[in-house]
Amino acid sequence: MSAQSPTTSPTPPAPPAARKPRATRVGVVTAGARHKTIKVTIEYQVKHPKYNKFLSRRTVLHAHDEKNECGVGDTVEVMECRPLSKTKNWRLVRILTRAPRKAGEA
Repeated sequence: MSAQSPTTSPTPPAPPAARKPRATRVGVVTAGARHKTIKVTIEYQVKHPKYNKFLSRRTVLHAHDEKNECGVGDTVEVMECRPLSKTKNWRLVRILTRAPRKAGEA
C-alpha cells in the first residue's frame, strides 16, 4: 500500500479589504491664486447651549486642484486624502456650480 496524503485544494486568496468611504465636504472657494491649491470655506451654524442663539462658524480647508480649474465663488466638493503639504489634506472632486466670471478673467 502506498501512503497517500489527502489532497488539499489551495484556499483562494482573500479579497482586498474594502476602504472606508472618505469624508467629503461641500464649500465655496474663497481663494484660488496659488498654483494647484484652493482655499474652501465651509460655513455652518451652531446653537449656543445657554442662550439658544445661532452662531455662525466656518471651517477653512486647503484643497488640491490639479488642473487649476476653480475660481473664487465656485461651489465645490472636496474629499479627504493623504497629506499633500503642511496644510493640504483635501483634494477637489468636482465643481458643483461656477460663479459668474468677469469679461477679463480666464
